[in-house]
Amino acid sequence: MKKNKKKQKKPLISVIIPTYNRGWIIEEAVDSVLSQVYRDFELIIVDDGSTDNTLEILNSYQDDITVFRQNNHGVSAARNRGITAASGRFIAFLDSDDLWLPQKLFRQVEFFNKNQDAQICQTEETWIRKGVRVNPKKRHKKPEGMIFEQSLALCLVSPSAVMIRRSLFDEIGVFDEKLPVCEDYDLWLRISCRFPVYLIDTSLIIKRGGHDKTLKEKCAIYAAGCRKRGRKEEALYYTSLLERF
Repeated sequence: MKKNKKKQKKPLISVIIPTYNRGWIIEEAVDSVLSQVYRDFELIIVDDGSTDNTLEILNSYQDDITVFRQNNHGVSAARNRGITAASGRFIAFLDSDDLWLPQKLFRQVEFFNKNQDAQICQTEETWIRKGVRVNPKKRHKKPEGMIFEQSLALCLVSPSAVMIRRSLFDEIGVFDEKLPVCEDYDLWLRISCRFPVYLIDTSLIIKRGGHDKTLKEKCAIYAAGCRKRGRKEEALYYTSLLERF
């Protein structure tokens, strides 16, 4: 299923939101994009086979967004579908449980206008865990420039914080759909070993985590993996965690 938004010209930016069963929170993410000060963008949302009310909520936005629906293939496939459909010269991602502050796109466009050779930049972020703001440790402080070696020990790029030139994907490739986890980390390493990753040292996104629903999904995936590998006791433990939630 695809819903097209009519445009007279190609937008500068394509914003891509992958989502799966996020009906309880997706509206906040979408609204944070539609509230951006900078307006020359298209918003593409890829519903990766949701079984809840996600699609119903997205349909309520009518022509303000473009929606693609596909069978559940994972977040990498969803992001890649969005990249394929994108018509902008820049790509910006937003995870469906995160939020952008209104100046996010404006500040990044301003940065790229001043730095014509830059391929990728990200912003600082505010962390919210279970509704409470938390302060990241020093090791989570985002560096700038050739960050590849620093990134080997810890992922230092956030999908919701980046803006990337569309042409960079032609050179580096897209998200690896074979990876069940760390798919974004893999991409950032492929980029950062060749190009500097620039930083706007202002928090322009709200990164949220600690959701009970997400924890249940991860417990179920891990328990299934344990059963597949014959680790029955470990599988039972993570199955019991599911019951607690």
